[in-house]
Amino acid sequence: MPALSAEASAATPVRRPRAILFDWDNTLVDSWGTIHEALNFLMAAMDRPPWSLAETMERVRLSLRESFPLHFGDRWEEARDIYLARFREIHLDRLTPLPGRDALLRGLHEDGIYLGVVSNKTGPLLRLEVERLGWTSLFGSVIGAGDAAADKPGCEPVHLALAQAGIAAGAEVWLVGDTAVDMECAINSGCIPVLLGGVPAAAEFRIHAPQLAFPDETALYRALRHI
Repeated sequence: MPALSAEASAATPVRRPRAILFDWDNTLVDSWGTIHEALNFLMAAMDRPPWSLAETMERVRLSLRESFPLHFGDRWEEARDIYLARFREIHLDRLTPLPGRDALLRGLHEDGIYLGVVSNKTGPLLRLEVERLGWTSLFGSVIGAGDAAADKPGCEPVHLALAQAGIAAGAEVWLVGDTAVDMECAINSGCIPVLLGGVPAAAEFRIHAPQLAFPDETALYRALRHI
């Protein structure tokens, strides 16, 4: 499997997955612009300086209930409501799947692999986006922030996503994402951490490294065909 990363080659031989759980934002859909606009709308409302896009991409990792208390202290619930109101106004109109993701998901679904989403996007908003793209039938479970007792990187959303299929977390489950939070979540769950489209040597992956890394969806799908 030449598409696997150096990390994978040194690991235990990889099994063909029974299930693949995907992160959502910037793994399957292009969300940075929408998230950035909603956050800076919030910053203006809270009389705070705007974030650059680079700052947004660096700081947006955890769910709202985990990250907003860190950024806004006692006003975090007020900030959450302002952010979500603006996000709801714009997110469906700007929703864009990343290149090749529709074909990837449909191919995996046809191959009989159980597919799910585990995201730190608020659950109801996440499911609206899945429905808007016509992907609802492809996923056996769509788990967002607030649906489980804890959000990523906790293992709870992974177990909830797999419970609906009766599949246990383990080496036959891949968790595919674009950030170290996704890799940490996979490790916490005992699943295979898979990086899609990122740089495995990046500093953010020093502690929670991917076991597999693919530059794009084509490399991931081709590798699966050879397991």
